[in-house]
Amino acid sequence: MLRMTRVKTPLKDKHIDLKNLEKQLDLWKSKGLSICFTNGCFDLLHQGHIDLISMSSTFGNILVVGLNSDESVKKLKGDKRPIQNVKERKNALIATGYVDKVYTFEKDTPLDLILKIKPDIVVKGGDYVAEDVVGYSEVINWGGEIKIVPITPGFSTTSIIEKMR
Repeated sequence: MLRMTRVKTPLKDKHIDLKNLEKQLDLWKSKGLSICFTNGCFDLLHQGHIDLISMSSTFGNILVVGLNSDESVKKLKGDKRPIQNVKERKNALIATGYVDKVYTFEKDTPLDLILKIKPDIVVKGGDYVAEDVVGYSEVINWGGEIKIVPITPGFSTTSIIEKMR
């Protein structure tokens, strides 16, 4: 597998919000950097999440993660979720050392965020088929690609919660 040269983003710069996104994208693109994107709830960050993030970081120079807001997680996973709030989940993602930027999105899907970022590569876990990934046709139309990485067996937030009960 070809590993991309990663750009080290200073920790203080990983928390830039969406209003500064265009400026950040212009900077990356002017430097010819490739942007990789993945997304999820990332509630109770576990080895499966870390494997996805780690693998995603090898596909481009910059890894941007779309993080579901607390309300979005609640809609998708039920009223007892998320276990960790958005700030805790965001900090956990950044602490992995693989993530350059984390942007929170409020909707059920990250489509609007993908359309703003126009990543070169969108990565999802092996429980997806490329054609079913949100933004598939748009990403392909602008010359990007979808990568599906294998799921790490035996890890899920739901099963961790069940074990805790």
